[in-house]
Amino acid sequence: QSRFVESGGGLVQPGESLRLSCVDYGFTFDYYDIGWFRQAPGNEHEGVACIRGRDGSTFYNASAKSRFTISSDNVKHTVYLQMDGLTPEDTGIYYCGADTIGPDLDHFCSGYVFPSDYWGRGTQVTVSS
Repeated sequence: QSRFVESGGGLVQPGESLRLSCVDYGFTFDYYDIGWFRQAPGNEHEGVACIRGRDGSTFYNASAKSRFTISSDNVKHTVYLQMDGLTPEDTGIYYCGADTIGPDLDHFCSGYVFPSDYWGRGTQVTVSS
């Protein structure tokens, strides 16, 4: 079960930016793939951006590429998601999820199925004019 604590969400207008954070002080990033996952109303969790803790390699879904940047600070046990050029389609609850390093970061980000009771509280992002 996730122990991440997510923060940084809010209500913004289209085109504005947000920086999300998730922290787990007991987490050792070197052994994990970590990602930001969005749940839009009525939808399942969708991988947005993921990072491999060991080497910092990243993967973005098509909508996030060129607008979002994922990064991690292993000393602070924190993963960030810088979101620029937000659109109403980015609205949803954003969660952090992690699993031990697998063969493909893109498979973790786009195809991994977390248990239904895995998720923390998340942080709400609403983009509306």
